[in-house]
Amino acid sequence: MAAPANVSQQKLLAIYLNDHLAGATGGVELAARAARANRGRTPGISARIRALTEEVRADRRSLRQIMTALGVKTAHHKVFAAWVGEKAGRFKLNAGVFRRSPLSALIEVEALLLAVQGKARGWRTLLAAAERQPGLDAQHLRTLLDRAQQQLTELEDLHHEVATQVFGARGHRPA
Repeated sequence: MAAPANVSQQKLLAIYLNDHLAGATGGVELAARAARANRGRTPGISARIRALTEEVRADRRSLRQIMTALGVKTAHHKVFAAWVGEKAGRFKLNAGVFRRSPLSALIEVEALLLAVQGKARGWRTLLAAAERQPGLDAQHLRTLLDRAQQQLTELEDLHHEVATQVFGARGHRPA
């Protein structure tokens, strides 16, 4: 599918990168909140999410560096909207009004899985664009994609662990 005649590929790339930056902002906020919320309750899970949070922050910095290298300006309104959206998402009730529900950790891990899947798709898309887009470092993008795949594996393991804690079931473990 070709870009409409009145929209340049550079403009489309800028929109795409800013959309992913907004998503990365929400992902960092979600990961940090999940790590804080699990501290003291489930120390093993909290430590794993804290480590993931640092990687997600580093990935967001990498995305900003890519944008800078390509001369893409940050759409601050999108970043702010994602930040606000993550905060608003905290008001969802998971069977508890004043206390944290056991479901909260499960929903957070599932949301992180979705966020990291989106990030991996973004790196994959940029890797494909690197063939024609000067300024995109294919090797660096491969490294970022590999890290996203490792994060997905870690999150799948965490999801199984948290689901087992919440529901007490020994369900299907990811391959």
